[in-house]
Amino acid sequence: MLTAIVIITVLSVIGRAFIWVGLGSIRGDYELVEAGVGFAIFAFLPWTHLTRGHAVVSVFTDFLSARANAWIMVVSDALMLAIAAFIAWRHWLGTVDKFNYGETTLLLRMPLWWAYAAGLVGAAAFVIVAAYVLVRSVREALSDNPPHPTQGMVH
Repeated sequence: MLTAIVIITVLSVIGRAFIWVGLGSIRGDYELVEAGVGFAIFAFLPWTHLTRGHAVVSVFTDFLSARANAWIMVVSDALMLAIAAFIAWRHWLGTVDKFNYGETTLLLRMPLWWAYAAGLVGAAAFVIVAAYVLVRSVREALSDNPPHPTQGMVH
């Protein structure tokens, strides 16, 4: 998706640069980029959470034991699950709202709910992944030798 967004943007800019020879921008390029970026963000959320790719500020927790840090991760993963569920719920309501009103984009007349529905797939996956990560964190916290949350991270 990100590659498609880059290609659309580059072709549209090149088209604008060559208006004098009859070329032009891609009709609805802003609308396509907007929908694509929204989808890409929701597509990356589950993967980022699964691989613990979110930013971690460990200044205050580095001195704590691995077990204490493991339980901090359980709490943070429970909060992330709550946030993911809230986002998915609100995104669902937004998708239904856009569908019911039949709102479309200005130039392409593309129904807005299409982009919302595409993002909703990622939002639902985020909830599933957040639940899995929470279970994984609880198992790690209850294990005999819990890993330190920043173990294996680049500092």
